[in-house]
Amino acid sequence: MPITLVIHGGAGNITPAIMNKEQEAQYHAGLEEALQKGYSVLAGGGAAIDAVVAAISVMEDNPLFNAGRGAVFTKKGLNEMDAAIMDGSNLAAGAIAGVRNIKNPIKLAREVMLHSGHVFLSGKGASEFALKQGIEMAPDEYFFNKSRYDQWVEIRDSDFYQLDHKEDNLKGPLPKTNPDYKYGTVGAAACDAQGNLAAGTSTGGMTNKRYGRIGDSPVIGAGTYANNATCAISCTGHGEYFLRAVVAHDISCLMEYKGMTLQQACDKVIKDKLVKMGGEGGLIAVDAQGNYDFCFNSAGMYRAMKNNEGKEIVAYYGNE
Repeated sequence: MPITLVIHGGAGNITPAIMNKEQEAQYHAGLEEALQKGYSVLAGGGAAIDAVVAAISVMEDNPLFNAGRGAVFTKKGLNEMDAAIMDGSNLAAGAIAGVRNIKNPIKLAREVMLHSGHVFLSGKGASEFALKQGIEMAPDEYFFNKSRYDQWVEIRDSDFYQLDHKEDNLKGPLPKTNPDYKYGTVGAAACDAQGNLAAGTSTGGMTNKRYGRIGDSPVIGAGTYANNATCAISCTGHGEYFLRAVVAHDISCLMEYKGMTLQQACDKVIKDKLVKMGGEGGLIAVDAQGNYDFCFNSAGMYRAMKNNEGKEIVAYYGNE
């Protein structure tokens, strides 16, 4: 049976102009570490769901990425995180939103799926459940990152908010931010040796976000979805558009009801439907035959894949 793992570290304004060789090396190493950790689970006969958690946990621990330790700051100067996971073999899912001090939000999402009797927990309730399940916590200092903090300080007294990898927002131009600091939502999708699919996504959201804003990442069917009959998908980009377009589930539906291939369905939604709405971003996807797709309408996407046919890719820009 084919086994395949795909991961992403965010999509957006990722170009050679904003990345030097040192940064390329850092992102390459971060993606490579996550890819190998997740793939080793699949290669050892492990389940897709465990490979997804393994890969995402590595990226959550890496301050380069806007998830877990690298989560950006909200309007109140806090780190609030969202995550979701879905098992394509039985359509089980778990999601959390607005949690603080959780070292690996993707692990809490898995606990919600397996042991809560629910799908989606938020805020203090999710944290209460995390304590009950013995999920590892971390103090505020663990999540403090100077570059993230400086990014927030520059816009905290305004009504602006900053999207991943993007220098603008819905209300006009942002103050000039350091182009070196580009961060993104992380995700993984896998097909294991049993033909089972799984997907997961984890994010710190938008810099300077207000009102407990939640994007597409933890919303099943919008930013995360897995179904053995079709595909497993993790999205990244401007979450409001991905929510409205129900991107992940829409791709699954195009495959199930229209008979489209994985790539055809991804292209239809990301490069046609979403573009017409004005939405920017991308996704990673796999199907039960081990086929994969990186699909994005932005300048670039941090991405990687590995399968048991000896293929391995780590890439960032749009022309790779």
